[in-house]
Amino acid sequence: MEKKGNEPRDSLPMKTLLVVFSYHHNNTEKIAKVFARVLNAPIKTPQDMNPKELQEYDLVGFGSGIDSGKHYQPLLDLADKLPHAKNKKAFIFSTCGATASVFKEEGLKTQTLKNHSLLRQKLQDKGYLIIDEFGCAGFNTNSFLKFFGGINKGRPDTKDLDNAEEFARNTQEKAMRLIPNV
Repeated sequence: MEKKGNEPRDSLPMKTLLVVFSYHHNNTEKIAKVFARVLNAPIKTPQDMNPKELQEYDLVGFGSGIDSGKHYQPLLDLADKLPHAKNKKAFIFSTCGATASVFKEEGLKTQTLKNHSLLRQKLQDKGYLIIDEFGCAGFNTNSFLKFFGGINKGRPDTKDLDNAEEFARNTQEKAMRLIPNV
């Protein structure tokens, strides 16, 4: 971003993009829409992205549901195609169908970091600076769960969406502090 006149760097808007793969119950899309509103950011799917496009943004959020302990493959495939970037600021997010009642709050945070490990490593290998990570439970009817009506009904819920809003504000503040004055 360029500094305009004598305007301080902190007063300029941060150009943010969200790259999201959400399809099962669109749980992750619900979280992404909150982020998009708070960060004034467009949402694109990995399939609609030209990896070089990310160079135009100050902050990029990468998110999807979790499948077998990792982000969905289209998002991981995009990460593999990204050009190297020097300290490009990013955050990672997900929704997970694992039962929230088993993990509780702290356990969910630990599981989220574990689920994000492959994407985090791919992004860091490409020069991305991961500012923060967000995860919450999502409604899941995969496999045999459909016979029982699924798990995590109603998730993400109002509390999850409020947490997403707070996360987005905090992440934007962290990213702004990391942008050097030009």
